[in-house]
Amino acid sequence: MKILVTGNMGYVGPAVISHLRAVFPDASIAGFDSGLFAHCLSASSRLPESIADAQYFGDVREFPAEILAGVDAVVHLAAVSNDPMGSRFENVTMAINHRASVAIAKAALKMGVKSFVFASSCSMYGFAEGGPRREGDVLNPLTAYARSKVAVERELSTYSKGTMVITALRFSTACGMSDRVRLDLVLNDFVACAIASREISVLSDGTPWRPLIDIKDMARAIEWAVIRKNSSGGQYLAVNVGSDQWNYQVEDLARAVAKAIPSTKVKINKNAPPDRRSYQVDFSKFRQFAPSHQPRVGLEQAIRELQQGLESMSFRDANFRLSQFMRLKVLEKHIADGRITNDLRWSR
Repeated sequence: MKILVTGNMGYVGPAVISHLRAVFPDASIAGFDSGLFAHCLSASSRLPESIADAQYFGDVREFPAEILAGVDAVVHLAAVSNDPMGSRFENVTMAINHRASVAIAKAALKMGVKSFVFASSCSMYGFAEGGPRREGDVLNPLTAYARSKVAVERELSTYSKGTMVITALRFSTACGMSDRVRLDLVLNDFVACAIASREISVLSDGTPWRPLIDIKDMARAIEWAVIRKNSSGGQYLAVNVGSDQWNYQVEDLARAVAKAIPSTKVKINKNAPPDRRSYQVDFSKFRQFAPSHQPRVGLEQAIRELQQGLESMSFRDANFRLSQFMRLKVLEKHIADGRITNDLRWSR
């Protein structure tokens, strides 16, 4: 089997490459990435990409379709990957996350790729009252990032009469330790705050709901999608990925981190305006179709591994929100230093 992973040099990619190598030891695995965050290594003892068979560098907006020759499965992670970046670079977000994603899927279909796995997001539910959201519920994308994911899913669903099995994995909010850790994710941020200052400042009133998933469990879901047959869910399947037990309110996450890391105080801004991004998610379809690939990492384990990983780096930066562990700050530094342009292309 030959697998291509786009966007493999980010936060989730190293876990995906590592897992695919472990479960498919004889597979040929390649990555494709622009390298914008390649230098943001954290607790890695080796270059994560060294376990792949090949690494291609390039911009997904000019994706070379020829590298799809002989590829059996494409795992499409590449994206402008969170709401702050999507807000700052809205037009670029739609170009990369939507138009480039659709173009790569079309190229994969034309080249005879058997499986296309799209990293989508539960953020497309936006603000949702009335219980956990199911896949067929009305979508309410509130940000450029979420809108881009909706747009891709809508186009991918029209390919359902082709030969390529397409799986849109609507991931919960990612968390967990990585070879390129991000601290601009809610649980990761709280653990970093606890380690650096023994104080967690919750910027919202603590009531918004967030479903979470550890990146190791994201990788396991991707494994399932790579080998999924159309007899299990159809030629095209959009599915929420996570666990019902991992629907948490933000305040509960902060309290869990404070409990795990002694002497940590929690400050909650009860006067903050309501955070419109609040949703619970139903994962029954994922349980139905992927019973052997359900999440295994619990909240306590995720916190513990984050703590251990950050402490192994001697992490103590109370100003980490200005550091390279925040992806928007990395892009802004690249631009300020003239390394990339405002449309997130490398300067020549």
